Amino acid sequence: MASLNPLSGVLGRRKAAHLLRRASFRQSRAKVDEMAGQTAAEALASFLTAYPFQLDQPLYSDGVAAPVSWVNPPQPPSTSLPGNDADLTRFVMGWWVNEALHDPGSSHRMSMFFHQFLAVDAASGSSMEFFDYLSLLHWGSLGNLKKLVTKMVTDNCMLSYVDNDQNFAQNPNENFAREFFELFTVGRGQPAGPGDYTTFTEDDVVQAARVFTGFNHAQRHQNSDPDTNLPAGKAYPQSHDFDPKTFSPRLGGATITAPTQDAAGMVAELTAFVDLVFAQPEGSKNFCRRLYHFFVTRNIPQDVEDEIIAPLAQLLVDSNFEIKPVLEKLLQSEHFFDVDDSNNADEIVGALIKSPLDLTLQALTFFQLPIPNPVTENAKHYSDFYSAAVLERMLARAGMDLFYPQDVAGYSGYYQDPVLNRQFFNSATIVQRYKLPQILLTGTNAWGSGSNDPIGTKLEVAIWIRDSGVVSDPSGSNILVQELLDYLFPETPDAERFTYFLDTVFLNQLPPQDWVYEWDNFLATGDDSEVKIPLERLVNAILYAPEYQVF
Repeated sequence: MASLNPLSGVLGRRKAAHLLRRASFRQSRAKVDEMAGQTAAEALASFLTAYPFQLDQPLYSDGVAAPVSWVNPPQPPSTSLPGNDADLTRFVMGWWVNEALHDPGSSHRMSMFFHQFLAVDAASGSSMEFFDYLSLLHWGSLGNLKKLVTKMVTDNCMLSYVDNDQNFAQNPNENFAREFFELFTVGRGQPAGPGDYTTFTEDDVVQAARVFTGFNHAQRHQNSDPDTNLPAGKAYPQSHDFDPKTFSPRLGGATITAPTQDAAGMVAELTAFVDLVFAQPEGSKNFCRRLYHFFVTRNIPQDVEDEIIAPLAQLLVDSNFEIKPVLEKLLQSEHFFDVDDSNNADEIVGALIKSPLDLTLQALTFFQLPIPNPVTENAKHYSDFYSAAVLERMLARAGMDLFYPQDVAGYSGYYQDPVLNRQFFNSATIVQRYKLPQILLTGTNAWGSGSNDPIGTKLEVAIWIRDSGVVSDPSGSNILVQELLDYLFPETPDAERFTYFLDTVFLNQLPPQDWVYEWDNFLATGDDSEVKIPLERLVNAILYAPEYQVF
């Protein structure tokens, strides 16, 4: 029986690694070992905190001039930008990935979760407006769901992406209203008749579009949200439909009206509408299903719907739509750690295929690749490493063009039945995923027959093994292989699989004493030419392995 009862006892290595992989973009042996001696509640406490940004905004340099900021404080549109705005947007994207790499908590993973269904693309606003969107996701990632959804109504990027900047009383546009129901809140249920989707109707879309009329862009230096302190759009009464809005029986047949015919009245009417939608039980259930898909596994059988989704949804309502209590309940549960039954066919540990983002960021952090400094090595940091290597080579070519989702529903690997996350690993993406170890080990973009441009970092694997403490005794081939497999795979491989990695891949059928000799020689001389060959072979094989593709 699926159970939300809290896991008892300390986590141990396997469960600690599972929680770390699912709750964070960062992966390290040191963190797993720290968490292994903690209970799930103790370990989780450090994740459910929105840590401040390491760098409060991106920096831009043309490679000659010193790096400069351009996003904050908000400047009038007449202010000159330091570069082309499309180029600046890539710097914002690189800034976010760098922050995700260094975030010790879950706020960036939750930001990515929300980006799935509160989606915009990076071209839907200026570079500065896109920074505001990412900052809003960070602000709301571990906060209040209802507040975050409401703030999205006046996010400048969102206003453009779903066409609410074209929604006027005299000429209403229904795009944003439809996405508000389908993606932001209650979801689209099973059709129950013409224009009736069980959770809402076409008539409700028409009425909701009228609620949203007149909410439009504002210049960044002229308007900010009082709760987030972020630049935001605003209400324009001259473009709003102030007549009463009456909704279908799916929403209780409610009628809402702005109390005054001004901006304050528009905001009050919007609040009443959001309250009406969030009062529908399906909204909280839809949100909890999304959490389950993202953090646990893709399939939701009836027992999980009844025993996991329904109580989590009720907890969300009882908590006044605060997100943290729901995450705490789910990520501490026996079900999350798959100890609530003895059915080996429904394993949760290792059940998800890593997205390219998970694959990349967890490799970069586990192998502790040095990241170029954004101030002293600005061009190398943003252009070489994040833009050319991470965003283009490691993500876009592997099927995840970050911040350019395929459509308003987000990235298909997260939502598109029946294949779901298997879309991250298919004939179109597999070759690019398998380029990752080559990129890390060569420190180049590994274009093949084209140029192999440096990416600004490189995995010096022998030095990493010697200095990182990831392997307790590198001179012991058995220990070296076993510990890397233990921390990089979701499950410890069986004896036959271990023997393959040890004898065939690492030792290349040579006796273990040969490795001891070569390792000792490396320690004595610093010459890694012999030891890096089997180490690179091992890293390649592990990152190629099916076991590494899942988490």
